[in-house]
Amino acid sequence: MASNEATKKVDLVRGAARGPANPPPARPATPARAPQKRATPGEFFAQVRDEARKVTWPSRRETTITTIMVFVMVVAASLFFTVVDQALRFLVGLILGV
Repeated sequence: MASNEATKKVDLVRGAARGPANPPPARPATPARAPQKRATPGEFFAQVRDEARKVTWPSRRETTITTIMVFVMVVAASLFFTVVDQALRFLVGLILGV
């Protein structure tokens, strides 16, 4: 195995530095963003009103169905975690002899 000095001499003879032969290209600089024009409070609320008109609001039926599904999932999750909790409690009781 060559010593560090011998390796340096070989590198000097080759004329190449250690590392990758082709360094990765430099990343391009991100372009500067132009400052945005500030809206007055009146323009702001007009834009908010225009965006609110674009929203597709759910019907009463869709809202009711979604609410019921949320309650069903809450009950299912609570039952699942209750069963898992009781099973773990039983296993820990067996292991520790409590």
